[in-house]
Amino acid sequence: MIKSSEQSYAAPFEGLNESEEDMSACKSGVTILVIEDDEKISEPLLFGLEKEGFCVIHASDGRTGLELSRTASPSVILLDLMLPDISGLEVCRVLRQESAVPILILTARGQEMDRVMGLEVGADDYIVKPFSFRELVARVRAVLRRRELDRVVAASHTAPDHLSIGKIVLDRKARQVWKDGTPVELSYREYELLRVLMENAGVTLSRQELLDKVWGESWIGDPRTLDVHIHWLREKLEDVTSSPQYIQTVRGYGYRFQPPSAS
Repeated sequence: MIKSSEQSYAAPFEGLNESEEDMSACKSGVTILVIEDDEKISEPLLFGLEKEGFCVIHASDGRTGLELSRTASPSVILLDLMLPDISGLEVCRVLRQESAVPILILTARGQEMDRVMGLEVGADDYIVKPFSFRELVARVRAVLRRRELDRVVAASHTAPDHLSIGKIVLDRKARQVWKDGTPVELSYREYELLRVLMENAGVTLSRQELLDKVWGESWIGDPRTLDVHIHWLREKLEDVTSSPQYIQTVRGYGYRFQPPSAS
């Protein structure tokens, strides 16, 4: 079911069959929140996603989008950057502080800096307007597969519950991290990245290895998201981010979690 302040729907994307007999709304059980104010984009997008079997809810401004994200618990959020009240970047920043829900940014701005800023505030992927509807659906399904794989891997992990290196303690069972006895709040992806690094302490992991282990081998997106998450981890775990004690860069290759005694 589509919830939207607008009740009239624009023509669907090219190639979509308008027959009601083909509609398969909510068959997947996956809820997608679309935060987009442009009716020319939102109406056919809502129609197309519902036809693909997704449950779809819609917000035409950032504040409504934040409210729906808290009350509807969506599986994925499609977020426009240019919103009429608060910016999509600010919405993304707030969402990432509250939830690990996958966020795909929709933006008409294709410049590199805009894409990087979206990743820096916590987006999982982005797609530039005008976009192919088939590509968008493929990206949505890819991020859902990655999230499900992450859950399966986490649930099947049989290693000891606790990892303790220097001042950092990671509890696999509770999915909690402490630094010097103080809890550290991490997003889902930050926690998984730290877990992989700590499980391989002292071993240099390539960028591709980390992307495969944390984001999944089928992940489609900007590989620089790894650098963004490393930056966030350093801000939360290192005493001096410009001179990291734990998470070290191996130039031209990847990263290593270095035990303090070996530094």
